Amino acid sequence: MAKDKKPRRPRAETPKGFRDYFGAEVTERAQMLSTIAEVYRAHGFEALETSAVETVEALGKFLPDVDRPNEGVFAWQDEGGDWLALRYDMTAPLARVAAQFRNDLPSPYRRYTMGPVWRNEKPGPGRFRQFYQCDADTVGASSVAADAEICGMLADALEAVGIERGDYIVRVNNRKVLNGVMEVAGVLDPTDPERFAAERGIVLRAIDKFDKFGEEGVRALMGAGRMDASGDFTKGAGLSEAQADVVMGFMNAKRDTGAETAARLRELVAGSDLGAQGVDELEYIAQILEAQGYGPDRIVIDPSVVRGLGYYTGPVFEAELTFEILDEKGRKRSFGSVAGGGRYDDLVKRFTGQEVPATGVSIGVDRLLAALRAKGRIGGEAAGPVVVTVMDRDRMGDYLAMASELRRAGIRAEVYLGNPKNFGNQLKYADKRQSPVAVIQGGDEAERGVVQIKDLVLGAKIAASASVEEWKSQPAQFEVSRAEMVAKVQEILARNGGN
Repeated sequence: MAKDKKPRRPRAETPKGFRDYFGAEVTERAQMLSTIAEVYRAHGFEALETSAVETVEALGKFLPDVDRPNEGVFAWQDEGGDWLALRYDMTAPLARVAAQFRNDLPSPYRRYTMGPVWRNEKPGPGRFRQFYQCDADTVGASSVAADAEICGMLADALEAVGIERGDYIVRVNNRKVLNGVMEVAGVLDPTDPERFAAERGIVLRAIDKFDKFGEEGVRALMGAGRMDASGDFTKGAGLSEAQADVVMGFMNAKRDTGAETAARLRELVAGSDLGAQGVDELEYIAQILEAQGYGPDRIVIDPSVVRGLGYYTGPVFEAELTFEILDEKGRKRSFGSVAGGGRYDDLVKRFTGQEVPATGVSIGVDRLLAALRAKGRIGGEAAGPVVVTVMDRDRMGDYLAMASELRRAGIRAEVYLGNPKNFGNQLKYADKRQSPVAVIQGGDEAERGVVQIKDLVLGAKIAASASVEEWKSQPAQFEVSRAEMVAKVQEILARNGGN
Protein backbone atom coordinates (compact mmCIF):
# COMPACT_ATOMS: atom_id res chain seq x y z
CA MET A 1 0.00 0.00 0.00
CA ALA A 2 1.43 3.34 -1.05
CA LYS A 3 2.22 5.80 1.65
CA ASP A 4 0.19 9.00 1.69
CA LYS A 5 2.11 11.85 0.18
CA LYS A 6 3.00 14.66 2.49
CA PRO A 7 0.96 17.81 1.79
CA ARG A 8 2.89 20.21 -0.40
CA ARG A 9 3.95 23.27 1.49
CA PRO A 10 3.45 26.62 -0.27
CA ARG A 11 6.63 28.34 -1.37
CA ALA A 12 7.50 31.34 0.75
CA GLU A 13 8.25 33.76 -2.07
CA THR A 14 6.92 37.05 -3.37
CA PRO A 15 4.99 36.80 -6.66
CA LYS A 16 7.04 37.80 -9.70
CA GLY A 17 7.00 41.55 -10.23
CA PHE A 18 6.01 42.37 -6.65
CA ARG A 19 8.04 43.16 -3.55
CA ASP A 20 7.71 43.58 0.20
CA TYR A 21 8.49 46.78 2.10
CA PHE A 22 9.84 46.73 5.64
CA GLY A 23 10.09 49.11 8.59
CA ALA A 24 12.07 52.16 7.56
CA GLU A 25 10.96 51.98 3.91
CA VAL A 26 7.28 52.10 4.88
CA THR A 27 7.86 54.84 7.44
CA GLU A 28 9.92 56.98 5.04
CA ARG A 29 7.28 56.73 2.34
CA ALA A 30 4.48 57.58 4.76
CA GLN A 31 6.37 60.60 6.08
CA MET A 32 7.19 61.86 2.58
CA LEU A 33 3.59 61.48 1.40
CA SER A 34 2.33 63.19 4.56
CA THR A 35 4.59 66.18 3.85
CA ILE A 36 3.39 66.36 0.23
CA ALA A 37 -0.24 66.13 1.41
CA GLU A 38 0.32 69.15 3.67
CA VAL A 39 1.51 71.17 0.64
CA TYR A 40 -1.48 70.07 -1.43
CA ARG A 41 -3.93 70.90 1.36
CA ALA A 42 -2.32 74.33 1.75
CA HIS A 43 -3.20 74.96 -1.92
CA GLY A 44 -6.84 74.03 -1.29
CA PHE A 45 -6.75 70.46 -2.61
CA GLU A 46 -8.89 67.84 -0.87
CA ALA A 47 -8.02 64.19 -0.30
CA LEU A 48 -9.82 61.51 -2.32
CA GLU A 49 -9.53 57.77 -1.83
CA THR A 50 -11.11 55.59 -4.51
CA SER A 51 -11.56 51.84 -4.64
CA ALA A 52 -8.62 49.77 -5.81
CA VAL A 53 -11.09 47.98 -8.11
CA GLU A 54 -12.85 49.64 -11.05
CA THR A 55 -15.00 48.27 -13.83
CA VAL A 56 -13.00 47.63 -16.98
CA GLU A 57 -15.49 49.83 -18.81
CA ALA A 58 -14.69 52.73 -16.48
CA LEU A 59 -10.96 52.27 -16.96
CA GLY A 60 -11.61 52.78 -20.63
CA LYS A 61 -8.26 51.99 -22.16
CA PHE A 62 -8.72 48.26 -21.82
CA LEU A 63 -11.79 46.39 -23.09
CA PRO A 64 -12.75 42.74 -22.49
CA ASP A 65 -10.95 40.24 -24.70
CA VAL A 66 -12.54 37.03 -25.94
CA ASP A 67 -11.38 35.29 -22.77
CA ARG A 68 -10.43 38.12 -20.41
CA PRO A 69 -9.11 41.67 -20.63
CA ASN A 70 -5.56 40.77 -19.66
CA GLU A 71 -3.47 43.30 -21.53
CA GLY A 72 -2.00 45.77 -19.07
CA VAL A 73 -4.45 45.22 -16.20
CA PHE A 74 -5.24 42.54 -13.65
CA ALA A 75 -8.85 41.75 -14.49
CA TRP A 76 -11.51 39.14 -13.77
CA GLN A 77 -15.19 38.55 -14.40
CA ASP A 78 -17.50 38.65 -11.39
CA GLU A 79 -20.59 36.51 -10.82
CA GLY A 80 -22.83 39.04 -12.54
CA GLY A 81 -20.75 38.93 -15.71
CA ASP A 82 -19.14 42.36 -15.27
CA TRP A 83 -15.42 42.68 -15.90
CA LEU A 84 -13.51 44.24 -12.99
CA ALA A 85 -9.87 45.26 -12.75
CA LEU A 86 -7.32 46.67 -10.34
CA ARG A 87 -6.75 50.34 -11.13
CA TYR A 88 -3.69 50.94 -13.31
CA ASP A 89 -3.45 54.67 -12.51
CA MET A 90 -5.22 57.33 -10.44
CA THR A 91 -6.57 59.43 -13.31
CA ALA A 92 -9.14 57.00 -14.69
CA PRO A 93 -10.84 56.63 -11.28
CA LEU A 94 -10.87 60.44 -10.95
CA ALA A 95 -12.66 60.75 -14.29
CA ARG A 96 -15.27 58.27 -13.10
CA VAL A 97 -15.71 60.14 -9.77
CA ALA A 98 -15.98 63.52 -11.53
CA ALA A 99 -18.75 62.15 -13.77
CA GLN A 100 -20.56 60.13 -11.10
CA PHE A 101 -20.66 62.90 -8.49
CA ARG A 102 -20.72 65.92 -10.80
CA ASN A 103 -23.85 67.34 -9.13
CA ASP A 104 -22.34 67.09 -5.64
CA LEU A 105 -18.72 68.15 -6.16
CA PRO A 106 -17.64 71.80 -6.34
CA SER A 107 -16.49 72.98 -9.73
CA PRO A 108 -13.60 73.31 -10.21
CA TYR A 109 -12.80 70.27 -8.10
CA ARG A 110 -9.29 70.02 -6.68
CA ARG A 111 -8.22 66.66 -5.33
CA TYR A 112 -5.10 64.75 -4.39
CA THR A 113 -4.72 61.00 -3.92
CA MET A 114 -1.98 58.61 -2.92
CA GLY A 115 -1.87 54.85 -3.11
CA PRO A 116 -0.86 51.71 -4.99
CA VAL A 117 -1.67 50.97 -8.63
CA TRP A 118 -1.20 47.73 -10.55
CA ARG A 119 0.10 47.03 -14.06
CA ASN A 120 -0.08 43.57 -15.60
CA GLU A 121 3.17 44.08 -17.49
CA LYS A 122 6.43 42.23 -17.77
CA PRO A 123 8.53 43.09 -14.72
CA GLY A 124 12.19 44.05 -14.96
CA PRO A 125 14.98 45.63 -12.91
CA GLY A 126 13.35 48.38 -10.84
CA ARG A 127 10.05 47.79 -12.65
CA PHE A 128 7.31 46.30 -10.50
CA ARG A 129 3.70 45.36 -11.10
CA GLN A 130 2.58 47.23 -8.01
CA PHE A 131 3.85 50.69 -7.20
CA TYR A 132 2.73 53.91 -5.54
CA GLN A 133 1.43 57.03 -7.23
CA CYS A 134 0.86 60.46 -5.74
CA ASP A 135 -1.45 62.62 -7.89
CA ALA A 136 -3.01 66.06 -7.72
CA ASP A 137 -5.57 67.25 -10.27
CA THR A 138 -7.98 70.08 -10.94
CA VAL A 139 -11.16 69.16 -12.84
CA GLY A 140 -13.42 71.82 -14.34
CA ALA A 141 -10.99 74.74 -14.79
CA SER A 142 -10.40 75.74 -18.41
CA SER A 143 -7.95 78.53 -17.57
CA VAL A 144 -4.29 77.57 -17.74
CA ALA A 145 -3.97 79.35 -14.40
CA ALA A 146 -4.85 75.89 -13.07
CA ASP A 147 -1.81 74.44 -14.87
CA ALA A 148 0.39 77.19 -13.43
CA GLU A 149 -0.96 76.42 -9.95
CA ILE A 150 -0.08 72.73 -10.37
CA CYS A 151 3.48 73.61 -11.45
CA GLY A 152 4.03 75.94 -8.51
CA MET A 153 2.56 73.41 -6.09
CA LEU A 154 4.88 70.73 -7.50
CA ALA A 155 7.92 72.96 -6.88
CA ASP A 156 6.72 73.62 -3.32
CA ALA A 157 6.23 69.89 -2.69
CA LEU A 158 9.73 68.98 -3.88
CA GLU A 159 11.29 71.58 -1.60
CA ALA A 160 9.10 70.53 1.33
CA VAL A 161 10.37 66.93 1.22
CA GLY A 162 14.01 68.00 1.04
CA ILE A 163 14.95 68.66 -2.61
CA GLU A 164 16.77 71.97 -2.39
CA ARG A 165 16.32 74.79 -4.86
CA GLY A 166 18.96 74.33 -7.54
CA ASP A 167 18.66 70.55 -7.40
CA TYR A 168 15.46 70.46 -9.45
CA ILE A 169 13.72 72.26 -12.29
CA VAL A 170 10.10 72.11 -13.44
CA ARG A 171 9.93 72.35 -17.24
CA VAL A 172 6.75 73.50 -19.00
CA ASN A 173 5.69 73.11 -22.64
CA ASN A 174 2.39 73.04 -24.52
CA ARG A 175 1.08 70.32 -26.82
CA LYS A 176 -0.70 72.95 -28.90
CA VAL A 177 2.66 74.48 -29.79
CA LEU A 178 3.96 71.10 -30.92
CA ASN A 179 0.83 70.56 -33.01
CA GLY A 180 1.36 74.01 -34.53
CA VAL A 181 4.90 73.02 -35.45
CA MET A 182 3.57 69.80 -37.03
CA GLU A 183 1.10 71.92 -39.03
CA VAL A 184 3.81 74.30 -40.28
CA ALA A 185 6.06 71.33 -41.09
CA GLY A 186 3.29 69.84 -43.22
CA VAL A 187 2.55 66.70 -41.22
CA LEU A 188 -0.70 67.85 -39.59
CA ASP A 189 -3.85 68.89 -41.44
CA PRO A 190 -6.32 70.55 -38.99
CA THR A 191 -9.23 69.73 -41.34
CA ASP A 192 -8.27 66.04 -41.60
CA PRO A 193 -6.49 64.75 -38.45
CA GLU A 194 -6.00 61.29 -39.96
CA ARG A 195 -4.02 62.63 -42.90
CA PHE A 196 -0.25 62.24 -42.42
CA ALA A 197 -0.93 60.17 -39.27
CA ALA A 198 1.84 57.67 -40.07
CA GLU A 199 4.44 60.36 -40.80
CA ARG A 200 3.40 62.36 -37.76
CA GLY A 201 3.70 59.30 -35.55
CA ILE A 202 7.28 58.73 -36.71
CA VAL A 203 8.16 62.38 -36.10
CA LEU A 204 6.65 62.38 -32.62
CA ARG A 205 8.44 59.19 -31.66
CA ALA A 206 11.68 60.64 -33.00
CA ILE A 207 11.21 63.79 -30.91
CA ASP A 208 10.60 61.64 -27.85
CA LYS A 209 14.01 59.98 -28.45
CA PHE A 210 15.90 63.27 -28.65
CA ASP A 211 17.79 62.67 -25.39
CA LYS A 212 18.79 59.18 -26.56
CA PHE A 213 19.60 59.73 -30.25
CA GLY A 214 20.64 63.39 -30.31
CA GLU A 215 19.96 65.84 -33.13
CA GLU A 216 21.65 63.73 -35.80
CA GLY A 217 19.61 60.61 -34.96
CA VAL A 218 16.33 62.52 -34.79
CA ARG A 219 17.02 64.23 -38.13
CA ALA A 220 17.68 60.82 -39.68
CA LEU A 221 14.34 59.50 -38.43
CA MET A 222 12.54 62.52 -39.83
CA GLY A 223 14.18 61.91 -43.19
CA ALA A 224 14.93 58.57 -44.87
CA GLY A 225 15.53 56.64 -41.66
CA ARG A 226 18.14 55.62 -39.11
CA MET A 227 20.44 52.62 -38.77
CA ASP A 228 21.56 51.78 -35.25
CA ALA A 229 24.87 50.31 -34.10
CA SER A 230 23.58 46.75 -34.54
CA GLY A 231 22.68 47.36 -38.18
CA ASP A 232 18.90 47.49 -37.66
CA PHE A 233 17.23 50.08 -39.89
CA THR A 234 14.22 52.17 -38.81
CA LYS A 235 12.25 53.75 -41.60
CA GLY A 236 11.92 57.53 -41.36
CA ALA A 237 9.03 59.94 -41.92
CA GLY A 238 10.33 61.09 -45.31
CA LEU A 239 10.36 64.80 -44.47
CA SER A 240 12.34 67.25 -46.55
CA GLU A 241 15.26 69.17 -45.08
CA ALA A 242 13.08 72.28 -44.81
CA GLN A 243 10.37 70.37 -42.95
CA ALA A 244 12.94 68.81 -40.62
CA ASP A 245 14.41 72.26 -39.95
CA VAL A 246 11.05 73.43 -38.58
CA VAL A 247 10.81 70.49 -36.18
CA MET A 248 14.42 70.76 -35.06
CA GLY A 249 13.95 74.48 -34.59
CA PHE A 250 11.19 73.62 -32.10
CA MET A 251 13.45 71.21 -30.20
CA ASN A 252 16.19 73.87 -29.97
CA ALA A 253 13.91 76.84 -29.26
CA LYS A 254 14.81 77.28 -25.59
CA ARG A 255 16.42 80.65 -24.87
CA ASP A 256 17.79 82.36 -21.76
CA THR A 257 14.41 83.73 -20.66
CA GLY A 258 10.83 82.53 -20.93
CA ALA A 259 9.94 85.59 -22.98
CA GLU A 260 12.71 84.91 -25.49
CA THR A 261 11.71 81.24 -25.74
CA ALA A 262 8.08 82.21 -26.36
CA ALA A 263 9.15 84.70 -29.03
CA ARG A 264 11.14 82.01 -30.84
CA LEU A 265 8.23 79.57 -30.64
CA ARG A 266 5.89 82.21 -32.06
CA GLU A 267 8.19 82.51 -35.07
CA LEU A 268 8.13 78.76 -35.60
CA VAL A 269 4.33 78.42 -35.48
CA ALA A 270 3.63 81.46 -37.66
CA GLY A 271 0.55 80.61 -39.75
CA SER A 272 -0.91 78.11 -37.25
CA ASP A 273 -3.78 79.41 -35.09
CA LEU A 274 -3.49 76.43 -32.75
CA GLY A 275 0.26 76.95 -32.35
CA ALA A 276 -0.23 80.66 -31.61
CA GLN A 277 -2.82 79.76 -28.97
CA GLY A 278 -0.32 77.43 -27.33
CA VAL A 279 2.33 80.16 -27.20
CA ASP A 280 -0.22 82.56 -25.66
CA GLU A 281 -0.91 79.99 -22.95
CA LEU A 282 2.78 79.51 -22.21
CA GLU A 283 3.28 83.26 -21.89
CA TYR A 284 0.31 83.48 -19.52
CA ILE A 285 1.63 80.62 -17.38
CA ALA A 286 5.06 82.28 -17.20
CA GLN A 287 3.44 85.59 -16.21
CA ILE A 288 1.39 84.00 -13.41
CA LEU A 289 4.32 82.03 -12.05
CA GLU A 290 6.60 85.07 -12.06
CA ALA A 291 3.98 87.05 -10.13
CA GLN A 292 4.06 84.36 -7.41
CA GLY A 293 7.84 84.35 -7.18
CA TYR A 294 8.52 81.15 -9.13
CA GLY A 295 11.58 82.26 -11.04
CA PRO A 296 13.59 80.44 -13.72
CA ASP A 297 15.63 78.76 -10.99
CA ARG A 298 12.49 76.72 -10.24
CA ILE A 299 10.20 76.66 -13.29
CA VAL A 300 11.11 77.30 -16.95
CA ILE A 301 9.45 77.22 -20.36
CA ASP A 302 11.18 74.39 -22.23
CA PRO A 303 10.07 73.04 -25.67
CA SER A 304 12.00 69.81 -25.13
CA VAL A 305 9.25 68.47 -22.85
CA VAL A 306 7.21 66.18 -25.11
CA ARG A 307 5.56 63.75 -22.70
CA GLY A 308 2.19 62.02 -23.20
CA LEU A 309 1.94 62.83 -26.89
CA GLY A 310 -1.28 60.89 -27.37
CA TYR A 311 -2.86 61.94 -24.09
CA TYR A 312 -2.34 65.59 -23.21
CA THR A 313 -4.18 68.40 -24.99
CA GLY A 314 -2.46 71.56 -23.73
CA PRO A 315 0.28 72.45 -21.24
CA VAL A 316 2.61 69.62 -20.21
CA PHE A 317 5.17 69.72 -17.44
CA GLU A 318 7.91 67.61 -15.94
CA ALA A 319 10.01 67.88 -12.77
CA GLU A 320 13.63 66.92 -13.31
CA LEU A 321 16.23 66.50 -10.59
CA THR A 322 19.44 68.05 -11.84
CA PHE A 323 22.03 66.73 -9.38
CA GLU A 324 24.36 63.92 -10.40
CA ILE A 325 24.49 60.38 -9.07
CA LEU A 326 26.67 57.38 -9.92
CA ASP A 327 25.09 54.64 -12.00
CA GLU A 328 25.72 50.90 -11.55
CA LYS A 329 28.98 51.26 -13.53
CA GLY A 330 30.23 54.17 -11.45
CA ARG A 331 29.54 56.78 -14.14
CA LYS A 332 28.10 60.18 -13.30
CA ARG A 333 24.65 60.92 -14.65
CA SER A 334 21.78 63.29 -13.89
CA PHE A 335 19.10 61.77 -11.67
CA GLY A 336 16.32 62.68 -14.12
CA SER A 337 12.56 63.02 -13.96
CA VAL A 338 10.50 62.32 -10.80
CA ALA A 339 7.13 63.84 -11.75
CA GLY A 340 5.10 64.83 -14.77
CA GLY A 341 1.66 65.82 -15.91
CA GLY A 342 -0.36 68.11 -18.08
CA ARG A 343 -3.78 69.11 -19.34
CA TYR A 344 -6.19 66.40 -20.49
CA ASP A 345 -9.60 67.74 -21.53
CA ASP A 346 -11.12 64.59 -23.03
CA LEU A 347 -11.08 62.00 -20.25
CA VAL A 348 -14.32 62.84 -18.40
CA LYS A 349 -16.08 63.28 -21.75
CA ARG A 350 -16.18 59.48 -22.09
CA PHE A 351 -18.78 59.38 -19.31
CA THR A 352 -20.75 62.59 -19.82
CA GLY A 353 -20.48 63.29 -23.53
CA GLN A 354 -19.40 66.81 -22.63
CA GLU A 355 -15.84 68.10 -22.59
CA VAL A 356 -14.63 68.72 -19.06
CA PRO A 357 -11.28 70.52 -18.72
CA ALA A 358 -8.76 68.91 -16.37
CA THR A 359 -5.10 69.16 -15.50
CA GLY A 360 -2.89 67.30 -13.06
CA VAL A 361 0.47 65.95 -12.02
CA SER A 362 1.74 62.58 -10.83
CA ILE A 363 4.83 62.13 -8.65
CA GLY A 364 6.79 58.91 -8.97
CA VAL A 365 6.89 57.96 -5.30
CA ASP A 366 9.65 55.35 -5.54
CA ARG A 367 11.75 57.63 -7.76
CA LEU A 368 11.44 60.54 -5.35
CA LEU A 369 12.29 58.33 -2.37
CA ALA A 370 15.38 57.12 -4.23
CA ALA A 371 16.36 60.74 -4.88
CA LEU A 372 16.00 61.64 -1.21
CA ARG A 373 18.20 58.69 -0.30
CA ALA A 374 20.78 59.77 -2.87
CA LYS A 375 20.84 63.24 -1.29
CA GLY A 376 21.15 61.79 2.22
CA ARG A 377 17.79 63.23 3.30
CA ILE A 378 16.54 59.77 4.32
CA GLY A 379 17.91 56.25 4.41
CA GLY A 380 20.31 56.36 7.33
CA GLU A 381 20.22 53.57 9.87
CA ALA A 382 16.76 53.95 11.40
CA ALA A 383 16.82 53.68 15.17
CA GLY A 384 14.42 51.21 16.69
CA PRO A 385 12.46 51.51 19.93
CA VAL A 386 13.87 51.57 23.43
CA VAL A 387 13.72 48.01 24.76
CA VAL A 388 12.68 47.43 28.37
CA THR A 389 14.26 44.11 29.33
CA VAL A 390 12.58 41.55 31.58
CA MET A 391 14.52 40.20 34.56
CA ASP A 392 11.59 38.80 36.52
CA ARG A 393 8.47 37.33 34.89
CA ASP A 394 6.38 38.15 37.97
CA ARG A 395 7.08 41.87 37.51
CA MET A 396 5.80 42.15 33.93
CA GLY A 397 3.32 44.82 35.02
CA ASP A 398 6.19 47.03 36.23
CA TYR A 399 8.06 46.64 32.94
CA LEU A 400 4.97 47.47 30.89
CA ALA A 401 4.44 50.54 33.10
CA MET A 402 8.01 51.70 32.31
CA ALA A 403 7.37 51.37 28.58
CA SER A 404 4.08 53.28 28.92
CA GLU A 405 5.86 56.07 30.80
CA LEU A 406 8.45 56.36 28.02
CA ARG A 407 5.74 56.43 25.35
CA ARG A 408 3.88 59.19 27.18
CA ALA A 409 7.08 61.22 26.90
CA GLY A 410 7.07 60.68 23.11
CA ILE A 411 9.67 57.90 23.09
CA ARG A 412 9.17 54.70 21.10
CA ALA A 413 9.41 51.84 23.57
CA GLU A 414 8.55 48.18 23.91
CA VAL A 415 8.90 45.40 26.48
CA TYR A 416 10.79 42.23 25.52
CA LEU A 417 8.15 39.51 25.15
CA GLY A 418 10.35 36.54 24.29
CA ASN A 419 11.76 34.04 26.75
CA PRO A 420 13.52 36.20 29.38
CA LYS A 421 15.62 33.33 30.79
CA ASN A 422 18.75 34.25 28.78
CA PHE A 423 19.49 37.96 29.23
CA GLY A 424 22.06 37.88 26.41
CA ASN A 425 19.28 36.96 23.98
CA GLN A 426 17.39 40.07 25.06
CA LEU A 427 20.35 42.27 24.15
CA LYS A 428 20.75 40.41 20.84
CA TYR A 429 17.08 41.16 20.18
CA ALA A 430 17.65 44.84 20.96
CA ASP A 431 20.60 44.84 18.57
CA LYS A 432 18.52 43.29 15.77
CA ARG A 433 15.82 45.92 16.43
CA GLN A 434 18.55 48.60 16.17
CA SER A 435 17.48 49.86 19.58
CA PRO A 436 19.47 52.84 20.89
CA VAL A 437 18.77 52.16 24.57
CA ALA A 438 17.95 49.23 26.83
CA VAL A 439 16.30 49.70 30.23
CA ILE A 440 17.24 47.10 32.85
CA GLN A 441 15.76 46.56 36.31
CA GLY A 442 16.32 43.40 38.32
CA GLY A 443 15.04 42.64 41.80
CA ASP A 444 17.95 44.44 43.50
CA GLU A 445 17.42 47.62 41.42
CA ALA A 446 13.69 47.50 42.14
CA GLU A 447 14.28 47.35 45.90
CA ARG A 448 16.61 50.35 45.68
CA GLY A 449 14.26 52.27 43.35
CA VAL A 450 16.78 52.56 40.49
CA VAL A 451 17.12 51.37 36.89
CA GLN A 452 20.10 50.65 34.66
CA ILE A 453 20.10 52.60 31.37
CA LYS A 454 22.34 51.01 28.73
CA ASP A 455 23.43 53.23 25.80
CA LEU A 456 23.61 50.58 23.08
CA VAL A 457 24.94 52.96 20.43
CA LEU A 458 27.87 54.13 22.56
CA GLY A 459 28.41 50.58 23.79
CA ALA A 460 28.81 49.31 20.24
CA LYS A 461 31.34 52.05 19.45
CA ILE A 462 33.36 51.34 22.57
CA ALA A 463 33.34 47.61 21.91
CA ALA A 464 34.55 48.17 18.37
CA SER A 465 37.53 50.44 18.97
CA ALA A 466 37.97 51.83 22.48
CA SER A 467 40.93 51.05 24.74
CA VAL A 468 40.44 49.97 28.36
CA GLU A 469 41.11 53.54 29.55
CA GLU A 470 38.58 54.96 27.07
CA TRP A 471 36.07 52.33 28.11
CA LYS A 472 36.41 53.38 31.75
CA SER A 473 36.13 57.08 30.93
CA GLN A 474 33.07 56.59 28.68
CA PRO A 475 30.69 54.25 30.51
CA ALA A 476 27.84 53.06 28.32
CA GLN A 477 25.61 52.03 31.23
CA PHE A 478 24.18 54.35 33.85
CA GLU A 479 22.33 53.78 37.09
CA VAL A 480 19.68 56.40 37.80
CA SER A 481 16.70 56.62 40.09
CA ARG A 482 13.41 55.30 38.74
CA ALA A 483 12.08 58.87 38.66
CA GLU A 484 15.00 59.98 36.46
CA MET A 485 14.56 57.15 33.89
CA VAL A 486 12.73 59.18 31.23
CA ALA A 487 15.09 62.17 31.47
CA LYS A 488 18.18 59.95 31.14
CA VAL A 489 16.75 58.08 28.14
CA GLN A 490 15.88 61.42 26.49
CA GLU A 491 19.44 62.66 27.07
CA ILE A 492 20.94 59.57 25.43
CA LEU A 493 18.53 59.68 22.50
CA ALA A 494 19.29 63.36 21.90
CA ARG A 495 23.03 62.56 21.81
CA ASN A 496 22.50 59.67 19.38
CA GLY A 497 20.03 61.35 17.06
CA GLY A 498 16.68 60.21 18.48
CA ASN A 499 14.54 57.11 17.87
